[in-house]
Amino acid sequence: MLTLHDYLPSQNGWKVRVLLGLLDISHDSRLVSIFEGESRTDAFLALNPAGAVPVLQLEDGSAIAESNAILTYLAEGTPFLPADRYRCAKIMQWLFFEQYNVEPVIGSLRFWTLTGRLERNQGMVAGKREAGVRTLAALNRSLGDTPFLVGNDITIADIAVYAYSHRAEDCGFSLTDCPALMAWIHRVRDAIGPGYPVHPYSIDPHSGA
Repeated sequence: MLTLHDYLPSQNGWKVRVLLGLLDISHDSRLVSIFEGESRTDAFLALNPAGAVPVLQLEDGSAIAESNAILTYLAEGTPFLPADRYRCAKIMQWLFFEQYNVEPVIGSLRFWTLTGRLERNQGMVAGKREAGVRTLAALNRSLGDTPFLVGNDITIADIAVYAYSHRAEDCGFSLTDCPALMAWIHRVRDAIGPGYPVHPYSIDPHSGA
C-alpha cells in the first residue's frame, strides 16, 4: 500500500490528500512532526533529501517528493492529467507557475502570518506582497474565459494552484478585485467536494501558532 508522509497543516500535503481521495486510492498516512525535527532525521532524509513533506512512498519502498510531482504520478492515466500533448503541457505550465509564484509567495506569507513569524521576516514581506498581487491578477486574467485552468474540466493544475491561492485572504490579500478568480475558487471547491479540511497550524503545539 502507498504511504503518505504528511503534515496536516501543509497545503502541499492537502493537494495530495485531495487527489488520493478523488481517485479513491487506498493509502496509509504517516504524520511527520516537522517542528520537532522529524523531517531532518536520517530516515526521513533518505526519502527526501530536502527534508520536506509531503513524500509518497510506493509499495516497493521507493519515494517521490515534491507535491506536484506526486500529483503527476498519481494522476497519470486519469482525467486529472489528460494524455493530449498540448493539454498535458499546459497543466505542467500551471504546476511550475504554482511552485514559482503561488506557494513561495502566498504560502510563505500565510505561514508567517499564522505562526507569528511575520515580524522576523519583515524584510521580505513587502516584496512578497507585491508578487502576490501580481500572481492573483495573472490568475484572474487567465480565468476570464475558461472555467478551469486548462479547459472545461478540473485537473491537477487546479488542485495545485487552488491549495494556497484560495487561502490568500489568510495573509491579508483581498480577492474582491478578482471576480474570475473568485468564481474559479467556487468551482474548484464544488468539484472537490467536502471532506478535505484545511487544518490550522494551531493543531500543532510546536508550530508557534
